[in-house]
Amino acid sequence: MNQHLHTALELAKAGIPVLPLRAGKLPFGNCRACAGSACGDRPNMLAAGPCQCPAPCHAWAAGTTDPRVLTSPAWAAAWRQAAAVAYHPAGTGLTVVDLDNPDAVAWARQTLPPTRTVPTTRGEHWIYRGTMQSSNGVRPGVDIKSRMSYARWLGPGTGAMAALPDQVRALVVKEPASVRPAPPAVSVPAGEGECPHRTPVYLERGIAMAEQRITEAHVAIHNTVYRTFLAVLSAHGRCGCLTEAHIERLFTAAQAKGEKPRHCTDAWTNARTTLGL
Repeated sequence: MNQHLHTALELAKAGIPVLPLRAGKLPFGNCRACAGSACGDRPNMLAAGPCQCPAPCHAWAAGTTDPRVLTSPAWAAAWRQAAAVAYHPAGTGLTVVDLDNPDAVAWARQTLPPTRTVPTTRGEHWIYRGTMQSSNGVRPGVDIKSRMSYARWLGPGTGAMAALPDQVRALVVKEPASVRPAPPAVSVPAGEGECPHRTPVYLERGIAMAEQRITEAHVAIHNTVYRTFLAVLSAHGRCGCLTEAHIERLFTAAQAKGEKPRHCTDAWTNARTTLGL
């Protein structure tokens, strides 16, 4: 048994989904049957599918805690060629802030709450409890690795692990250029009518269009949900016309496309924060 497989089995025993990496810190490429998502992808990917490939295909989605899979003949060749071990952070309830150079480390020390840190070749991994959307290049030298991503295992690190802070969640929130600025508040003198957004037809059309935008999305579901929530709140978030029923309709549409309730809540909160609501 080589050292990488031994490390993987120890991590799996602790409930951490692991996979081998080849030279260059890259996962092993998909087999021919899985190339171009022809197999339908693995069940825990965004596009859930029927893939039963025994080999470590599909990058982070191949991560497993099953020792029978890790030591199977189908994985043996990968372990013989492995240059490192990776893990799926969100699979164990974590987020890794990958700081790729000294400047990024210095920024984190000035900006983020302290947490468990792991030295890397060029910087540090800061590890927090909690999961979020993964994104590379959220600022110079900083990547976020959590859901649908993998991180190299470089040891357990040192320090107490803190809860995922809002400062980190905010790093992936970028207001799309296509979203118009929020309209100014409408002042209606008492006795002269209500906010025009409360007109049933106007509001219903807006919610229906938002539901349709989410339902028709085929890629980038996370971003589509966030952008749609942002647009709805830009138009209706300040006048108090949105009800719990309207919000529930938007969440239902998002969850029908595969978004988890927690992801919907995160997107709604991030949109409100962006608009200062």
